[in-house]
Amino acid sequence: MGMCLCLTVPGRCLLVLGLKLFFLIPAGVPARSGEPGLKDNITVRQGDSAVLKCNVDSKVSRVAWLNRTTILFAGNEKWSLDPRVVLMENTAVTEYSIKIQNVDVHDEGPYVCSILTNKKPKSTKVHLIVQVPARITNISKDVTVNEGSNVNLMCLAVGRPEANIMWKHISPWGTHRFVTEGENLELKSVTKEHAGAYECIASNDISTPDYQTVQVTVNYPPFISKARSTGTPVGQKGVLQCEASAVPRADFEWYKEDRRLLNGLNGVKIENQGKQSMLIFFNVSEEDYGNYTCVAMNTMGITNASIILYGVVMLELVVPDQWFMIQLV
Repeated sequence: MGMCLCLTVPGRCLLVLGLKLFFLIPAGVPARSGEPGLKDNITVRQGDSAVLKCNVDSKVSRVAWLNRTTILFAGNEKWSLDPRVVLMENTAVTEYSIKIQNVDVHDEGPYVCSILTNKKPKSTKVHLIVQVPARITNISKDVTVNEGSNVNLMCLAVGRPEANIMWKHISPWGTHRFVTEGENLELKSVTKEHAGAYECIASNDISTPDYQTVQVTVNYPPFISKARSTGTPVGQKGVLQCEASAVPRADFEWYKEDRRLLNGLNGVKIENQGKQSMLIFFNVSEEDYGNYTCVAMNTMGITNASIILYGVVMLELVVPDQWFMIQLV
């Protein structure tokens, strides 16, 4: 009959004879594919409940559920110390089923419903498969690089089935563009167009995808995108505007010929707002007309643009019942 093993459980001693669970565990467990009694796999998502069903009849004298060699239930008596494993109640008399609540990955594996009928053991085998939603576990930190550098981004994810990883670029201007698939993203000789958020998307169709982003900042020298000459009559308010894109943000200086203009002196005001700088004349005089230079600079470089403040003459033209103002340059 084999060796005897006594397992001590609070309040009782459980006797297993010949390691066959009262003759309930037949030789050859687990069953091979194609053998009678083999059931389909049971697939559940992590955190859900799994119901393992076993059909019995009136001829059954003993029945039990096992996980590998661990006894979960023998008849109505619970042997498992896991509070998540319960015997299903209010089921048909021909059904002997257990439920595993809040299923986790370590629950995956073979389960056997072992039945003794007229001293002839038989079994039903099922294999529990636990699916895990994709989840990002590690991703590169935000990075700042100079234009022309290389950037390597990494995104790691887990999941069952294995997570699929996709990268998407969201530019500072709001455009979305698919970049590549895989854990690693390599950007070579980056330009300012490469700047923005890179979104790592991990999915395996078990649940909604997991998203995380890496912010890539690209430093580049200023370039002046707006510098338009302006005509203003004597005695009027005049404004010269200069706009420059740059990372880091550009600092501005204004010059007339070789003389730097200072804020609040000689009747001018310099007002900087973001990437725009304005040179304001409160009361334009003949001496103010001429060529001005807007200089934009940051740690990456320096650039300039020439802007002209020129005079205009305003003439009034009066005709019966009508009035016109004509600007002459």
